[in-house]
Order: sequence, then C-alpha cells, then structure tokens
Amino acid sequence: MSLKTRFLLLAACLVLVASAAAWTVFHRITEGIIEHWGERVAAIQVQYDSGRLLQPLEREIALARQMADSIVLQRWARDPDDPALEAQAFAEMESFRRNFSDNSYFVALTKNGGYYHNNAANEFAQARQRYRLRPDRPSDAWFYRLIEEERDFHLNVNPDVELGVTKLWIDVLMRDGDGEILGVVGTGMELEAFLREIVDIQQPGITTLFVDYNGAIQLYRDRRLIDYASFVKPEGQKRTLDLLVDLPRDAEALSDMMRELRDAPDQQPSVRTEFVTVEGKRHLAGLAFLPALGWFEVTLLDLDALMPLDGFTPVAVVFVLTLLVTLLVFHLALRRQLLAPIAALEAAMQRVKEGGMPPSELPRGRGEMGRLMHHFHSMAEAIQRHTRDLEERVRERTQELEAVAIRDVLTGLMNRRGMQQWLEEQILRASREGSHFGLIWLDLDRFKELNDGLGHAAGDQALVRVAEALRLGLRPYDRASRWGGDEFLVLLSPCDESTLTRVAERLRQAVASTEVDGTAVTISVGACLAVPGEDLDSLLKRADEALYQAKAEGRNRARVAV
Repeated sequence: MSLKTRFLLLAACLVLVASAAAWTVFHRITEGIIEHWGERVAAIQVQYDSGRLLQPLEREIALARQMADSIVLQRWARDPDDPALEAQAFAEMESFRRNFSDNSYFVALTKNGGYYHNNAANEFAQARQRYRLRPDRPSDAWFYRLIEEERDFHLNVNPDVELGVTKLWIDVLMRDGDGEILGVVGTGMELEAFLREIVDIQQPGITTLFVDYNGAIQLYRDRRLIDYASFVKPEGQKRTLDLLVDLPRDAEALSDMMRELRDAPDQQPSVRTEFVTVEGKRHLAGLAFLPALGWFEVTLLDLDALMPLDGFTPVAVVFVLTLLVTLLVFHLALRRQLLAPIAALEAAMQRVKEGGMPPSELPRGRGEMGRLMHHFHSMAEAIQRHTRDLEERVRERTQELEAVAIRDVLTGLMNRRGMQQWLEEQILRASREGSHFGLIWLDLDRFKELNDGLGHAAGDQALVRVAEALRLGLRPYDRASRWGGDEFLVLLSPCDESTLTRVAERLRQAVASTEVDGTAVTISVGACLAVPGEDLDSLLKRADEALYQAKAEGRNRARVAV
C-alpha cells in the first residue's frame, strides 16, 4: 500500500472522526440553544399567563372583600330576621351585584344558615334566599370547612347543586369588629367563559393550567381533569398535577419546585423550570406561585413544536459534506481553510449557548464553510429576533390589559377604577397647589323603569347616549367616567363655582334633549367644588347629597352643594 494511499486513508479516517465529533458537538449545542431559549420563553409565558389570570380576579377579590366589610351586611348578619335590616342588606347586595363582572353575588350566614343569591338576570330579586345550608349535606361542606378553618379568603371551582351552575367561586369570610365570623360572601365567575379567555389560548406547543396550594388542578383545558370542590376532598381523592406527567420522578420534581416556591422567604415573583415527559413527549414545565391567590401557574412548552430540531438538519448536512470534500485538499489548505473556521464557529456556538446574542464575528470563509457560517449567523439572528418579538408582544399585551382595566366596555368612558385614580391624583395636586376642581355626579332618572319597560338593550342605549353627551359637552382636559350602573362621574379641572354650575346645567340639558325608543332620557345632577385638603370620601358625600337634593326636588335638575 503506497504512502499516498495510506495518507488518504488516514486523512479519511481523521475526517470521518472529526465529522462525527463535530456533528455531536453541533447537535448538543443546538439542543442547548433551544433549551436556553425555551427557558426564557417559559419564564415570559408564565409571567404573561399569571398576569392574564390576576387582572380579572384582583378586581373581583377586592370587591368581595369590600362586601365582607360592609357595616350594613354585618348588622343584618347578626339579626337576619329583622325586616328593616334585611331590606337595607338586600339593597347593599344589589349595589355590589351591579359592580361584579358576573353581576351575581352570594351571601351565606352562620346565624340562620341562609344562602342568599341573585344572578345577572336579576331573576331572584323577589326571592334572594335560595336555600338553607345544612351541616349534614355534602354539597354544603365547603361553607362549614371555611368557618372551621377560619380561612379569610379562598378560591374554589365548584358546581352548586342547588343553583345548577359551575363557577370559579370567590369566598371571603365576613367578620364583625370583634373578629366573630358572621358568614361567607363573594361572587362567582362562569367557568366555561373563564377557561376560554384565560386557559384555552389556542397556541400550538403551549399548555397553561392552574393548580391550588396542594397541586389540585383548578383551571385546565380538559374539563375532566379539573378537581371540582377540592377544598373538601381528602388528599388521596384529588386530581393533582402528577396526573399530567408520565414518570414518577417528574411528579416528584414538580412537587419539589412547588415546595421551593411556597417556602421562599421573600415570596417575590419567580419562575422554576424543569423538563418532564407528558404523553410520551419531552416538555419544559415552568411554575410560578401566585401568593395573592394561593395558586400555582403551570406552563408546559413542547419545544419540538415551538422550535423543531429538524430545522437545523440542513445546516448539519452542509457541515458534514463540507468536511468530506476536504479529502481532496492538501493538509495545509485543510488546516487553513477548515480547521480554523471550525474552531471559530464552535466558539461562536458556545457564546450563543452561554447567552451571547448576537454571536461573535466569524472569519471569512469560502464555499460551503462560508455558507455554513452565514446559516449559523442567520439562525442566531432569527432566535434573537424571535425572542425580541415575543418580549415586545408580551409588553404590548400587558399595556392592552392595563388600558382595559380602566375602561368601561359599554360606554367607552373610564370605569370606576380609572376615575378613582384620577380623583386621588387631583386631590393631591389641589392640596399641593391650593387649587380647586369640580366634581359632578350624574344619575339616570327612572332607569329601572326604562329597563323594565323597554328592555336592557334600551337601557344600554340610554347609557351610551349619556356617555356621548358627556364627551361632547366637556372640555378636552376634563374627565368623565361610568361610576357604576346608571351613575356617571365628571371631573372638571381647573374649575370655579360659576363654571361648575354652568357645565352641570349644560350636561343636564344635553341629555334631556335625547330619546331612546321614543322615551325621553333625563338625568339628575349633583355637583360640588372641591377645596384644598378635602379627602375623597368627603367630596363624594357632598356630591351625593347634592344629587339626592336634585332627585328629591323632582329629578331632571342640577344642584350644586354649597
């Protein structure tokens, strides 16, 4: 065998060995890039999904806590058989019902076991007490367990057998000033709609679910795996997170991550990730604990669906073919044209693997090696663009959610939350600068009669007409909001007494000139001029008193508090 042949055979073996080693390194680095990208995507997705859940719930929870703190309800709960207290309590319940997003509430009392409820259709207005709770009835166990454990707040996915509905219930204990438990109050959110809006995101490769403190599944796209009424079930009978994974070690890893997140001393928002096997496929699981709810958010990412490894195969094939072609090249050319570029490419891959974006500059190459470097640069830039686009979409969606949180859907005006923020800022500014601003409280006259006579569509149209009149009748820098139900609030700044009187009357006249289905729409207006140092409660009380005076004098009037 000639030296030339032996050299060629040796070179072929070395190239083949080098090809195999390079393929292994390339494969592992590519997997590392995908895994690193997947961990960042998981952290972003978990935070995004957590925000989508918290945004609608935080408002409902705050309202439920306000309902539990109502002095009117607490007085009635201590003496539920008093007709006068009952009438006041029912009026208070209705005011909260109109503010809850589901337009429903429930109140369960320890004194008489009564369960009171009214829904969005207001069909139980004449019979709010739906049934009486009994300790021996399994469907009522949730109530007595909450009382027994003195759990001030609880979320519960549960079907109500008596009412025939399945909802995500928000339960808040009602206590008096001495801490005695008087009952449980709250609201419910329709489960199917909630799952469609929060959980069923319809994005291939991404699965979102929420589990409670002990891992019982509360919200999931497969309704069969939801652990209804988990609060009263023994631990061994619950449908828990480990049902979704194939291997016991994966279930143990998820349990350990949940324990670490629960036991974190600072309870700061953080995300834990771990690879698990779901239905025979490898998924990246991301977990975050939501201390405000006592739940965990779980996101399962199928990285093969989000970024398939097969997409890198053409680059790898080009790489191997390039190495085989070098059998015809002289040793010096082999070293100069191939080995040096490979070393630089491997360094760039390592930098990408370690999070460096974009990779370092590579030396100029020719032929296949040059194209390989170009493909790698394109791949790294594509990953960078994809990550940047994803972060931008999350930022935009977060801004959209923040805008929706302060906007009334029906009228397009600010809602109560947005106006309250403006009022608090204006009160601080007035106190600091010694300035004045005006507050106008508007209420539709005989709105219930309009709803009952012409239907809720006509009532909604009347609210929209009032909102249009406010937009047309105010200055560009004034603020108008739907305060709740058929009530509107207007903030005039800057303002003096004459301006306040003139604008209040102008708004009343503007609304009085409108009709809905042939029926005139009128409003009663109460207004007051804020003085520096006056707090929000006092300001709202004076405007409400002026509104009450306008109502008492026959409606369709504007009155300004002195």
